[in-house]
This record gives sequence, C-alpha cells and structure tokens, in this order.
Amino acid sequence: MRIAMVSEHASPLAVLGGADAGGQNVHVAALALALAELGHEVEVYTRRDDVSSAETVPLGPGVDVIHVPAGPPRAIPKDELHAYMPAFGDWLASRWLRRRPEVVHAHFWMSGLACAQARRSIDFPFAQTFHALGVVKRRHQGADDTSPPERQPAEKRLAYVTDAVIATATEEVHELLRLGARPESLHVVPCGVELFEGTTATDGWWNQAGGRVLSLGRLVERKGVDTVIAAMAALPDAELVVAGGPAGSFESDPEVRRLRRLAQRLGVADRVRLVGAVTRDQVPGLLRSADVVACTPWYEPFGIVPLEAMACARPVVGSAVGGLLDTVVDGVTGILVPPKEPGRLAEALGGLLADPEQRRRLGLAGATRVAEKYTWAAVAAETEAVYRQITTAKSIVVGRAH
Repeated sequence: MRIAMVSEHASPLAVLGGADAGGQNVHVAALALALAELGHEVEVYTRRDDVSSAETVPLGPGVDVIHVPAGPPRAIPKDELHAYMPAFGDWLASRWLRRRPEVVHAHFWMSGLACAQARRSIDFPFAQTFHALGVVKRRHQGADDTSPPERQPAEKRLAYVTDAVIATATEEVHELLRLGARPESLHVVPCGVELFEGTTATDGWWNQAGGRVLSLGRLVERKGVDTVIAAMAALPDAELVVAGGPAGSFESDPEVRRLRRLAQRLGVADRVRLVGAVTRDQVPGLLRSADVVACTPWYEPFGIVPLEAMACARPVVGSAVGGLLDTVVDGVTGILVPPKEPGRLAEALGGLLADPEQRRRLGLAGATRVAEKYTWAAVAAETEAVYRQITTAKSIVVGRAH
C-alpha cells in the first residue's frame, strides 16, 4: 500500500527530550519503518519548522519524511499550531490529488484536522491515533492546560467521522466511547519498542553504593519527575539521572530550573543530575546503566519509556495510570504505585535497589513480555490489519455507489 502518515508537530527526525519531542516522534518513525519492512511505501508528513529543511528527507528504506510548508518555517509550540492546519490540509490535498495515498493515518488531533481538511477535496480511508486526549489532559492539568479551546470539540468530531480510531491503550477506549466514537471503529494497537540488541551500559556520572535510578523522557510537569526527585530524599545512598529536556537553551528552561530548585530545597542536588536531551542511539546504553527506571507521570496515554526499560531488562517503577496499566505487570515486570506520592515511590524504589535478585527477575520478565507482545514488527502487522479493514470497507462502499 501507499501509506501517508501525518504527524504535524512530532517529526520522526527530531532530537528527543524537548517539550514537544517524545514518544509520538519515536512511534511515528518506528511504525513507518516497520510498515516499510512489510513492503509498503510510506510518506510521513510533518510541518516544516526550519528554513533549511529539504522538502523530502529519506528516513530509511521505503520511508520519506515530507516537510509541509504551513506557517512560518521555525519552531512553534504545538499548542500554537492549530491556526495553520487548514493550510497544512490544503497542501496535502494538492499533493494527493496528483498521487492519492491508499490509506491515511493521522497522529495527534491537529494532524486529524489537517487530514479532514484534505478530505474535503479528495476521499481516502482515514485512520486516527490521538496519542493523548484533550479531555484527559484538562482533567489532570486544569487551568495549567495550554491546549487551545478548539481541541476537545475537534477530537469529539474526529472520533466519530474517521474510518478507524487506533487507541494505544485499553483505558483510552473508554474515553473515546464517552466522546461518542462508534464502537465498531475502535481498535487497540499498542506502541512498540526496539529490542536494543547488542548494546552495553553507558559509563559515567557516579557509582553510588545505593544504586542508580533513571528518569527518561520529556521534561514537562505532568511527567512527574518532581515526584522522583522528592523520593530521593528517602534514598540517601542512591543517585538519580534525569535525561530529557530541550536540545537548546537547556539551562534556562523553566522546568529544568524548577526541578533543580526542588533538588536543592530537598538537599539531594548532589545526587541528582539533569543531563539534557539524548539521541535515540544513546537511549539503550543509558537505560542499561540504571538499576531501576522510574516512570511516574500524572497520566500517560501510553508511555514508550517503560517498554524501552523492559526491553533492556530493567525493572520499572511506574504510575498506575493510562498505558502503564497495560504494559507494566505489577509484581512481574515492575511495580506500580499511585502518581504524585513520593513516599510510595521511595518505598518501591528502595525495595528494588536493595534486592538485586528481584531486579534481575523483574527485568528478565519485562524483556520476555516485550519480545512477545511489543515489537514494532508485531505492532506494524496489527496496524496493517486495521488499514486493510478500512480500505476494503471503503472499496465496498465505492463499488456499491457505482
């Protein structure tokens, strides 16, 4: 199939760890490459945010990234991109009128809006993955939610009009049904993870007798890194490495400064190191350098980092929310704790840091679970099945119309 994937703000070419560069970027890149491995031709459309970017950049065999000229060619926070989606969609329609994709898969709500705009001019089978829902974000962040007011009504419309909504976790299905999605259009396909074979642990930082905890991901408040820092006060012999954050202006980033102030106030700054954004190549070695990986968001639509840790045979201590309820088996591949509770987190981390045999057992079980359920090849095959279903249904409808 000729597959068009649209990811308006999350480019598969981006450096990870910034405010708007995280799991979705990884998901889009890996899924596109895995679909190409199955023999499909994939184009990923993302907004041009740099004047020097070429229109077409190869990502890998069978996959090209297409930079769409919608809005000024500079970095813009994703919550300010809504106004450029009509232009994004019109550009897609113009291109697709010349060579129509056989299926279109939108990632995030604004990509869905761009695809819906394009669909006014040209019809195509249309799948949607939200990656996060505005109603959930508003529930957890309240007045701190910076999403534009158009988000929730747009997601409600998209959940109903698209041919398939591909949720990444069971909890998301319940939210989508409450939004009015048609049950027959809903599918659950998890995110996947690389198996990271042949990599070794990254050396450096410290070698604390109490062990190393790693927090990896975007540095935004809802990821709960402050909970991990607070837990360190009860783990006096352990160290914490925090990887993530913007690639530029790291020292002046508001969240970096907030977390550092917290570490200073709690007296743990000498055992907490914020190392900034990391490349994909650095991730497996960084994970293998840790004794335990802490993933403690307030909410999490899916969460790739827990899977990456499990793929590296590292135990996860995670929040019992969202996608982690599907991926982390409590007491088998890791330990689940309530979000925003540093005391409970410290108890779980401390128990694992003091018990190498339990860490080994949980880590091996996690690696086995990932290999059985969460490879990108498996995820691509499940996604392909959804594509086949909606393209077949569209063909039947068109045939009846004729």
